[in-house]
Amino acid sequence: MAIEPITLSGKYVTLVPLAPDHHDGLVAAVQDGDLWQLWYTSIPTPDAMAAEIDRRLTLQAAGTMLPFTVIEAATGKIVGMTTYMHIDHVSPRLEIGSTFYAKSAQRTPLNTEAKLLLLTHAFEHLNCLAVEFRTHFMNQQSRRAIERLGAKLDGILRQHMRMPDGSLRDTCVYSIIATEWPMVRRALTYKRDHSGAV
Repeated sequence: MAIEPITLSGKYVTLVPLAPDHHDGLVAAVQDGDLWQLWYTSIPTPDAMAAEIDRRLTLQAAGTMLPFTVIEAATGKIVGMTTYMHIDHVSPRLEIGSTFYAKSAQRTPLNTEAKLLLLTHAFEHLNCLAVEFRTHFMNQQSRRAIERLGAKLDGILRQHMRMPDGSLRDTCVYSIIATEWPMVRRALTYKRDHSGAV
């Protein structure tokens, strides 16, 4: 599985390789809704954004992550970040995660199409056997969104990781497998084309 930076484009959204000069736009995106204040997520504060960009690009260089900046197609405005992560080149499989969207971009066709683009590339170009999604047990908004994608709950990793505030997170692990992808693609395409949001 050859993971290389790539631009994925659709009607509502363009996913471009993360770059340091996206910093100011990403800061503005997290400030739209004060996203870092949600206790059950790990979204960088405005002051920590430069370090987060560096972290993701370092992992990209190591071959374990491929981060994207999310751009609203209609305006050219940066509205978030998303990432291929925990890349397993042998299986092959990966996780779509470390995602955040400005509050104004949440629950819009933009998010639906972003997931459609990422999943299409993962299954049809990278030939993944499975794509994972992980989230905090208490993050009901994220869990509902993942389930609306068509992903199934594989299990819950109890006390899986420590959050920035010191609390322990139970992690819900979801996945879509290759045999399920054609039906998931059909459903996501319908939602996108009929302005449905996940």
